[in-house]
Amino acid sequence: MNPRLHAHADLAADQLAQLATACLIEEARLTPKPGLVDSRGNGAHLDLSLVLMERSAHSLTPAFYQLAQQSWLRPADPALRETVGRLGREGEAQMMAATGGVNTHRGALWALGLLVSAAAMLGGGAERGAIARAAAQLAQLPDRAAPRGFSKGLRAVHRYRVPGAREEAQQGFPHVMALALPQLHRSRQQGAEEPAARLDALMAIMTSLSDTCVLNRAGLAGLDTMQRGARAVLAAGGTAQPAGRLALAELDAAMLAHNASPGGAADLLAATLFLDRVGGQPN
Repeated sequence: MNPRLHAHADLAADQLAQLATACLIEEARLTPKPGLVDSRGNGAHLDLSLVLMERSAHSLTPAFYQLAQQSWLRPADPALRETVGRLGREGEAQMMAATGGVNTHRGALWALGLLVSAAAMLGGGAERGAIARAAAQLAQLPDRAAPRGFSKGLRAVHRYRVPGAREEAQQGFPHVMALALPQLHRSRQQGAEEPAARLDALMAIMTSLSDTCVLNRAGLAGLDTMQRGARAVLAAGGTAQPAGRLALAELDAAMLAHNASPGGAADLLAATLFLDRVGGQPN
């Protein structure tokens, strides 16, 4: 590669990695989120904290950088897919070392890792839909080195016969593109401050996502509680409105009663924040 182009690719890779890390931290800090770690406390988790989530996010920056660097202006093909898979597993090992073995961001690494790679494949400045489609192309390819075991998420997918994180990526992140991003922009246009707009985007994801984190902890009853509660928040005008904030507090209490945390939705919110900003500043 031309030295000047190589320097440009390195700078762009660093920018993508820093942005992905920032989106993970912003998602973790967003408050109040139902059942999730935020600035109030650990939600439905005994083994997580905001400090741990932020440490985890920073531990993934090198993996995001490598993903972007290795994907720069490359086509979606099996060789790139296997490189992305290897770098993702190495990033997961770094994360687990940083957190003392606690799974903080495995799902977020899958989603954001694919999106970082996709953005780099397209030269770092493509529009959101093109990045989501490129990520889907990558996710649809086989990774011969992928572990054959079942994660908690895959167990829920098979037990409840629902789509999971893999299918969400392979379909081009429909909960992000068709629900969260439109809601984020709509709430901003209606005058909501940024935290409320982001909470509304989270609610939009939760209205229909088959969140395997919730299914593992609380089964179909917990999933129904999440989806109905999120719809109620948006039906009440969103979290910028008093009625919406009341509905959000009720949803938070219900999720804690189920000991359920919508971690899958949180991962997709981080992906939403990334795609919202990867082409420029928030609208």
